[in-house]
Parts: sequence; C-alpha cells; structure tokens
Amino acid sequence: MKQQTTDERPGIAAAIVVHEGRVLMVRRRVSEGQLSWQFPAGEVEPGEGREAAAVRETREETGLTVEAVKLLGERVHPKTGRLMSYTACQTLGGTAHVADTEELAELAWVTLGDMPEYVPYGLFEPVQDYLDGALSA
Repeated sequence: MKQQTTDERPGIAAAIVVHEGRVLMVRRRVSEGQLSWQFPAGEVEPGEGREAAAVRETREETGLTVEAVKLLGERVHPKTGRLMSYTACQTLGGTAHVADTEELAELAWVTLGDMPEYVPYGLFEPVQDYLDGALSA
C-alpha cells in the first residue's frame, strides 16, 4: 500500500442517527486528537457515495440498519484536517451495540442537553441546527 498524502485520503462520512429524542454517539478505542466520542463514521470507499458510506459505517460499527434522509453538509474538520460529510439518518431496524469491537469501545444515545459532555468543543453548525430541531421535537 502506498503512502497517501493528506490531499489523497478519502473523505469521512458521518451518520447523524436520531431515535426517540437522542442521537447515537460512539467512542473510538483510539482517540483522534481531542476526538473521543463522535458520530458513527468512516472513510468513503472508491465509487461509494457519501450517504451510502454513512449508512454502511453505521451498520458495520453499531449493527443498526439506517437509511440516509438528508446530507446536512461538508467541511474540513478543524481537529483532524479530514474532509467530513454529515448525513442525517433514520433507523430502520436492529439494536445498537458495539459491532466493531476493534474500532469502538462503547456507544451511547445522547440527549441534546448532554451533548457538551461528549463533544465539548461544539458541533458543526448544520449538524447542531439539525439536532436542535430533531431532538427538541
């Protein structure tokens, strides 16, 4: 495998999964800088769309079957420098659990009020706006 430069690394697709007034968060076994808790996410594979990658990563990491509802936005993540896309997803089936035990240590369903404990540096504005509406409904 050849060494990739930052510019050649695939983008990361994150799934924003809201269910019963909470959003799904996962804690990685290995933190990425300050990132410990985050949304289910992973690299977009060649030929794969961002929304499809978010759906696949959610299934691989948590065992949940979800469908993409809406692409919320993209940015270069300020902590990792990776291109990130964020997709709102709804659950179709399954029970969330740590399915990828090599990557994940635990998961949690988090309320809007508890979010600062999990993500103390704040969320990407389009994600925050979406959660403000989805979790206060």
